[in-house]
Amino acid sequence: MARMTAAEAAVHVLRKEGVDVAFGLPGAAINPFYAAMRKVGGVDHVLARHVEGASHMAEGYTRTQPGNIGVCIGTSGPAGTDMITGLYSASADSIPILCITGQAPTGKLHKEDFQAVDIQAIAGPVTKWAITVLEAAQVPRAFQQAFHLMRSARPGPVLLDLPIDVQMTEIEFDPDTYEPLPVYKPAASRAQVEKALGMLNEADKPLLVAGGGIINADAGDLLTEFAELTGVPVIPTLMGWGTIPDDHRLMAGMVGLQTSHRYGNATMLESDFVMGIGNRWANRHTGTLETYTKDRKFVHVDIEPTQIGRIFGPDFGIVSDAKAALELFIEVAREWQAEGKLKDRSAWAEECQERKRTLLRKTHFDDVPVKPQRVYEEMNKAFGKNTRYVSTIGLSQIAGAQFLHVYKPRHWINCGQAGPLGWTIPAALGVRRADPDTDIVALSGDYDFQFMIEELAVGAQFNLPYLHVVVNNSYLGLIRQAQRGFEMDYQVQLAFENINCPEINGYGVDHVSVVEGLGCKAIRVTEPDQIAPAFAEARELMKEHRVPVVVEVILEKVTNIAMGTDLGGINEFEALAENVADAPSSIAALR
Repeated sequence: MARMTAAEAAVHVLRKEGVDVAFGLPGAAINPFYAAMRKVGGVDHVLARHVEGASHMAEGYTRTQPGNIGVCIGTSGPAGTDMITGLYSASADSIPILCITGQAPTGKLHKEDFQAVDIQAIAGPVTKWAITVLEAAQVPRAFQQAFHLMRSARPGPVLLDLPIDVQMTEIEFDPDTYEPLPVYKPAASRAQVEKALGMLNEADKPLLVAGGGIINADAGDLLTEFAELTGVPVIPTLMGWGTIPDDHRLMAGMVGLQTSHRYGNATMLESDFVMGIGNRWANRHTGTLETYTKDRKFVHVDIEPTQIGRIFGPDFGIVSDAKAALELFIEVAREWQAEGKLKDRSAWAEECQERKRTLLRKTHFDDVPVKPQRVYEEMNKAFGKNTRYVSTIGLSQIAGAQFLHVYKPRHWINCGQAGPLGWTIPAALGVRRADPDTDIVALSGDYDFQFMIEELAVGAQFNLPYLHVVVNNSYLGLIRQAQRGFEMDYQVQLAFENINCPEINGYGVDHVSVVEGLGCKAIRVTEPDQIAPAFAEARELMKEHRVPVVVEVILEKVTNIAMGTDLGGINEFEALAENVADAPSSIAALR
């Protein structure tokens, strides 16, 4: 057998498991691993500016293509703790990423050595597995187990911590005979599927709730096929957005307290049966459970056994991978269709579509400063059906989900549960590294944008162009809106008179100068009619320079976006659409 360092063996395993790029920063305790990557070859590297940024790049990379697993690398101590946020957001959204950290020598782990921290204990709660590998001969098998765990059952992240002496120790390892371990995924039985389909068939106004597990399972086409076979309308969750195209006749809208459509909420409240597939019943989707569950039955299909009944007890639960379940649902539904056993759902589907045509929010405003709704209207007009959107949190993301359109799985790439500010830039860079060709449009408020703005330099250095829309109201908009309940507007203003940029009229940070200082391009827009030309110019700049291009739109400072605490009581702060001219880029207007 070949003799090599444990770090070299680990790199061979990465290659055998399909990894060809990693995101990270070298450092003293991880340098042996970087030396192994350089020697073995085959794993490209993107140098981040912050280790948290590297973890979010890995997330974006994973979320972009089926089968991808993003890898992030950092040294000992603060590098690992910096990546905890990325591990948390990946864990919360069932996203597999592999975090590799250096560590102090094994003989000094208990001696408070420089940058020695028990990262295994710290990362444990936000990973499927976190371990400090103390024996060099275990390293390749630890990596093998990591990939097995990340891919099996509910996907999620793993952290492998490698003491520097373990990395450098020589071991026997034969990469030519290495094979990945078989992946385990639970599958529904025919009896379970027949019972669930029977419950659906008995209902008068059923819905399918399509969660992110369908996207993780690469089963969006199956979900659409099942919906078409049964005629049942679909409500995607935020993480499942794109499982069915927004303009499909059975796409009934999103439901929730914030990232939802008026027509989606109204349809949910009219339903009498819900089958959730690959979803968590997250609180910002359900709102008050009494309202969400009243007078309707539920079937819940999820890959994780402990998710069944976690939020509320369904009438029937099935533990299954979404793809395996949908394949069997389709098989049984085809048989029932041939036997004439499936109900005609056309009247219910048309009722849902009528709400989709009429229950709209207004987007066409000509105000200066610009109202945010107009930005999303222009985005719908400018960006086609093949656009991948990347966003994380805030009023920008909430309004984006209310007004933008998504037509394919993995074309709304969103950190759902954790929502860390700063996620958008590095995630978008990871998305671009995974997909060199598709149009990628990121969406941020000014505060999210400022959090990890330094990562734009990575896009300039490694030629990772994408278009970043920054809606700037010089406020922590979502927190300001939440503070209304406390009758305050406290410590949420980002505005100040910038002595170096008086032309932005007290909006604080000169984003254009910062972006250009980081080697990218930026355009500032102050009037609604300038938005579309700015998008066109940004595309040309990306083609010419191969760097990220930022389009900053100066918004009115205070806009309250529709939201509430109960599906039956969403506060609509702005004018509602009275006709198609009020919402000219809505699905109803575009179809």
